[in-house]
Amino acid sequence: MKTFIVGEASSLKNFTDNTYAQASFVFRTLLREREIRVNGAKVSSDVPLCAGDEVQYFLTPAQEGKRAFAVLYEDERIAVVEKESGVNSEAVFSALALRPVHRLDRNTAGLLLLAKTEEAERELLAAFRERRIEKIYHAVVVGRMPKRHDVLRSRLEKGETGVKVGERGEPIVTEYEVLEERERTSLLKITLHTGKTHQIRAHLASVGHPVVGDEKYGDSAFNHAVHAARQQLLAKEITLHTGGVLADLDGKVFRSEKNL
Repeated sequence: MKTFIVGEASSLKNFTDNTYAQASFVFRTLLREREIRVNGAKVSSDVPLCAGDEVQYFLTPAQEGKRAFAVLYEDERIAVVEKESGVNSEAVFSALALRPVHRLDRNTAGLLLLAKTEEAERELLAAFRERRIEKIYHAVVVGRMPKRHDVLRSRLEKGETGVKVGERGEPIVTEYEVLEERERTSLLKITLHTGKTHQIRAHLASVGHPVVGDEKYGDSAFNHAVHAARQQLLAKEITLHTGGVLADLDGKVFRSEKNL
């Protein structure tokens, strides 16, 4: 059994997603079996929560043991975490009680950087801002790309329900290299030269090759046909170009253990 105190008004589902990843994986099951209690009362629906409410989760050992993330590297200043698909970045931040410097979409797996000290946080935030953090992604996309390697350039405009690639908005640059051509899909290595929300997913979808399993920008019929339950996008590699308190990590490369 795990107990949490709500910090601000939320729905039970959002609170669970952002606080306790293992319960997020099996949220519907827990509700159906009435294994969540709010202020001591069993609940069977996504109820609203208020600041100060107590939420208790009663998971089986198997449910509790499902991996949400793993720490790949840690010193006295930073941690590098490998997040599973289906886990909100905020749940990782909550579990580790460290300083987040960037995030991944819920259904994107892979590497997250976190800071342990204020000095490390400042250096990492500056490095991200100044494009001194190199990020490599792997993605499985629908179909075969027209070129083995290309640099896609466009603009990204934010809307109420997502982002749109077109002639308006902020410039985006997405580089890809085909690593493997499969029967109906391609495995790509992607280098981000700009880092906008949903950039990879929206940019690839705009050229007719959406990420397999993407429910927002993807091909729903294709996803259903190939039984793609999870988004096939992985934050595979991070290279640090850092100074200050992290000068000794300059040039350090971290790689995810996962493959798509």
